[in-house]
Amino acid sequence: MKKKKHWYDYLWIWAILYFALGFFNILFAWFGMIDFLLPLGIAIFGGNKFFCNHLCGRGQLFSKLGGDLKCSRNKPTPRWMSSKWFRYGFLIFFLTMFGNMVFQTYLVGAGSSSLREAIKLFWTFRVPWGWTYTAGTVADWVAQFSFGFYSLMLTSLLLGLIVMVLYKPRTWCTFCPMGTMTQGICKLKNNEKKTKKIQHERMRQGNARIIVIHPFVFGLSIFLSLLVKSNGWNCLLYTSDAADEL
Repeated sequence: MKKKKHWYDYLWIWAILYFALGFFNILFAWFGMIDFLLPLGIAIFGGNKFFCNHLCGRGQLFSKLGGDLKCSRNKPTPRWMSSKWFRYGFLIFFLTMFGNMVFQTYLVGAGSSSLREAIKLFWTFRVPWGWTYTAGTVADWVAQFSFGFYSLMLTSLLLGLIVMVLYKPRTWCTFCPMGTMTQGICKLKNNEKKTKKIQHERMRQGNARIIVIHPFVFGLSIFLSLLVKSNGWNCLLYTSDAADEL
């Protein structure tokens, strides 16, 4: 039975369109922030990886090229690529490069540095990209961020394509920085839910104990009040005094 298609099954087209638009106008690179903010928002407020599983156009593109078009050798992904030390190490490196890009944008905005109309592949190789931007269209810092962010997105795409060819189609997803971040957020959310569940269970058990003990306490108080009203307590005191005299 053929699987029913959903609208988000065609988001691989968006991935192609994004890089194509950035090739002609670098300012379209800002749309890539959707792929940064949306998965984080879903993970924080939804506590799941719906974006990675259904909405990631890049992952779908790798599946199309590697799976449907047989561009992948389909070899097992090396274990070290999915290891914690590599995933979090790559995440730290990625965030460092992202922070450096933001800092360069700040320097351009502050007038301490000039606009560089070029992109950097693999954070090393500078490639002229000036035809994609007309000077003065927007503030220089806006354009600088576009060049830097497009460099980041294009580099990650090329890395994904390389590991797609060498291993399984979606090998990139095993150490994708966004996937690592959303996974960490989801774990924290799940731990928070488990903690709340345990606390709720303890409160429920505590209330159950109160409900069990309460009838006894209530009955004892009724007995004592009746005893006092019927002068039973005075009788007990009198009997005790008489015993002392004897």
